[in-house]
Amino acid sequence: MQERKILLVEDNPDDVDLTLRALGKNNIVNKVVVTKDGAEALDYLFGTGTHAGRDIGDFPALVLLDIKLPKIDGLEVLRRIRADERLKLLPVVILTSSREESDVVEGYRCGANSYVRKPVDFNQFAKAVAHLGLYWLILNEPAPMRVR
Repeated sequence: MQERKILLVEDNPDDVDLTLRALGKNNIVNKVVVTKDGAEALDYLFGTGTHAGRDIGDFPALVLLDIKLPKIDGLEVLRRIRADERLKLLPVVILTSSREESDVVEGYRCGANSYVRKPVDFNQFAKAVAHLGLYWLILNEPAPMRVR
């Protein structure tokens, strides 16, 4: 059985640190793979570019996806995930500071499993991440993922 990884797609180094701290504070010990933009996230998921040769059958258990990303925005990353037969059932949680209603609507339209706004306060952020981890990594029964 492969390790259940989290793919964190986040361009802000401070938010990456906060997320990693929040996961650690809540004893979520899954390995976290961090990609800093949408293009790198797609490279990781599809085993291309800087991640060429990666075992693409080693799916993350969860994708935490910011939507305001350089190169390729998070909504386009989500569209490409949902368009791929291998990845279409991969749990994707949008984790963003965006307060725009259009982002929420478009996120769900593109197939997000959940949309979570990042709280400004670290303790609230840590609680939000703990709830995400508890639900998506422990309580939720994931769909079987297979390489085709």
